[in-house]
Amino acid sequence: MITQFFVLSQRGDNIVFRDYRGEVPKGSAEIFFRKVKFWKEDEEEEAPPVFNVDGVNYIHVKVAGLFFVATTRVNVSPSLVLELLQRIARVTKDYLGILNEDSLRKNFVLVYELLDEVIDFGYPQTTSTEVLKSYVFNEPIVVDAARMPPLGPASMFMQGTKRMPGTAVTKSVVATEPGGRKREEIFVDIIEKISVTFSSSGYILTSEIDGTIQMKSYLTGNPEIRLALNEELSIGRGGGSVYDYRSSAGGGVVILDDCNFHESVRLDSFDVDRTLTLIPSDGEFAVMNYRMTQEFKPPFRVNALIEEAGQLKAEVIIKVRADFSASVTANTITVQMPVPTYTARVSFELESGAVGQTADFKEGAKRLEWSLKKIVGGAEHTLRAKLTFSQESHGNITREAGPVNMNFTIPMYNASKLQVRYLQIAKKSPSYNPYRWVRYVTQSNSYVARL
Repeated sequence: MITQFFVLSQRGDNIVFRDYRGEVPKGSAEIFFRKVKFWKEDEEEEAPPVFNVDGVNYIHVKVAGLFFVATTRVNVSPSLVLELLQRIARVTKDYLGILNEDSLRKNFVLVYELLDEVIDFGYPQTTSTEVLKSYVFNEPIVVDAARMPPLGPASMFMQGTKRMPGTAVTKSVVATEPGGRKREEIFVDIIEKISVTFSSSGYILTSEIDGTIQMKSYLTGNPEIRLALNEELSIGRGGGSVYDYRSSAGGGVVILDDCNFHESVRLDSFDVDRTLTLIPSDGEFAVMNYRMTQEFKPPFRVNALIEEAGQLKAEVIIKVRADFSASVTANTITVQMPVPTYTARVSFELESGAVGQTADFKEGAKRLEWSLKKIVGGAEHTLRAKLTFSQESHGNITREAGPVNMNFTIPMYNASKLQVRYLQIAKKSPSYNPYRWVRYVTQSNSYVARL
């Protein structure tokens, strides 16, 4: 199926390389990196996940700043190979605890042992951390998690708060801790990716939530777990429009369009009390994936305006308002807006007293970029930009600019109101009381405002 697998650093250094079939030249890693670094085709800034050079298909994903790449000359399913690459990254992270260049270099013997079990002659065999524990016997060399940000949901949670240890999910699932004891704990992450499109007048045209409940278990003996969701949870669009923002103990009414569950989940009592029963496997896995297109309250309102301000000049105003509680803070927000291709210069005017905000004009891409370090719930921020053109506009200027695109992460917030009521673990003894961590995060998937 695949001929080669390799992992490259951001500088193009070859960290891991495996040639399974000898059908592709050895210099493929260098060809791939040069193509990705200097990609300029079809007016795109970044290379697509799949492309072909001289009859060789290059399929890659970027995880934690590393390129995971597979090559092949045959016409394989791209989605299958992309899923395989993501799973290799996940299994590697399960074993090493943290995924970065340093951890891969220090554990290259373990990584090659994993690859030999995961792929045989270019064909995937297994990507289950649970199954691999029977065949892989090298102990990982633990890397200090504080040196580089970890892969996955843990890196975005709880920044600046003290509710949970920051390095908790950067532990290996196989390494023993000093003293020979494992800390009994389990992590449940409710991660939601939001897609919203606003009209030029601020109305919501489309809205959708793609959510997943991720679990990572460090419990010994694989005890049975009961995970209870909102009692007023409905699946399938049987009812009318629901605009319920209550935050009661049960979480209020939640209507999901559809969902699917991990193979280990038993649904014996799900229809009765919305409880999932499972015995968690080792490593990180998705307990449940769900999709929601019912109306929900978007976390941000975005308004943008562009209008001519004299000959060869125009003014842009972008407003962002946080429509969530003041106790919640959004992190790493970026707002981007394409401008007319004949824009020569841009001057920005940030609001007075703006802290942690930067604005830049990406001349090559003809795009405004506004970055905010954080936005507290209830706050409103405005950016003004004055554009100078190299020629006169011959049409409607609003058709040649926009739309506005927004990226953000909001820890401890979820737009769907899906909640974990309780997380029950079967007791092995009266004194058995493992740590339970339940966390929420909302991210933007496609958050767009039209002009």
